[in-house]
Amino acid sequence: MLAHSRARTRRTLAPFFAGLGEPAYRVGQAEKWIWEGAARSFDEMTNLPASIRAPLAKAFSLTPLAPDYVARSRDGTIKHLWRLEDGERVESVLIPTRERLTLCLSSQVGCALACRFCATGYFGFRRQLRPAEIVAQYRDSLRVARDELGRPISNVVYMGMGEPLANLDAVIDSLAVLHGGFGLGARRITVSTVGLIPGILELARRPEPFELAVSLHAPSHDLRLQLMPIEKRYPLPELFEALRTYQGYKNRRISFEYTLIGGVNDDPALAHALADLARGLICFVNLIPFNPIPARPEWRPSGPAAIERFAAALTGRGVGNAVRRPRGRDIAAACGQLRLSTEAGEPRT
Repeated sequence: MLAHSRARTRRTLAPFFAGLGEPAYRVGQAEKWIWEGAARSFDEMTNLPASIRAPLAKAFSLTPLAPDYVARSRDGTIKHLWRLEDGERVESVLIPTRERLTLCLSSQVGCALACRFCATGYFGFRRQLRPAEIVAQYRDSLRVARDELGRPISNVVYMGMGEPLANLDAVIDSLAVLHGGFGLGARRITVSTVGLIPGILELARRPEPFELAVSLHAPSHDLRLQLMPIEKRYPLPELFEALRTYQGYKNRRISFEYTLIGGVNDDPALAHALADLARGLICFVNLIPFNPIPARPEWRPSGPAAIERFAAALTGRGVGNAVRRPRGRDIAAACGQLRLSTEAGEPRT
């Protein structure tokens, strides 16, 4: 049922309860448990008679996830490795700050795009997540947020395992449920992509003002191709043409994610090239120190001085930017790292 809008949920439950001879208000009771109560099972719906909870569970699923492993960082970050019904596992991360509580969730089991700096790509693509499996990460994380952190999730980012726009239909459906079902504001939901142009244009045409983030990581074709094979399919000129089209529809700021790898993509000259590339766009650059992964032992995060020079070069060209403080490094909180480490047999934090 987590793949349904609230209206469709009501349309589905009304004849079900009527068929059991139950009054119409049962629909509202069940609906409140699903959305406000974040119920994982029908047995939790204690104001419904036990005699109808079993038929509900037989007819419908609330897609509960099994917490295969939970890691808690010293900085408050909480990372879940969720086991799905078929045994596959995906990650989500709760990231608390003073101002907000952000959930980073996954849209695929693995990823086929093989970005060189991302742990997820190193165990390949397994399958797409269904809309309900995406939404269930939010629902189950919301329960953790309420119980352990004492506050609700304020923001959601599709920046976990997988490329959201490579699972476009399921992601669109899940966005509709988070927004229209759980009531999360569209401007509080960010979809991140490596630059799949058809998906960007589809988001542009949608009425909801969801936020867009683009994983860039290099401002030149050759360097980006070394880091991100998707550059061969959707090269930078075509990508930025699509982003200008997107902004023409939305008039919303676009975020760029730029992972800084020491001696690879942190030369200030690249910052100037990035500023040239983004000329005319309303944009902001998130500078992210590289999270080391076993597959790239030769790579290290850029040092503080190099990061400062790169940021200053962007600022000097009028491009807004901020250095994202690494969160949860002690629990392998970057995309795919926890699953990669557990599959490799490394000790868990």
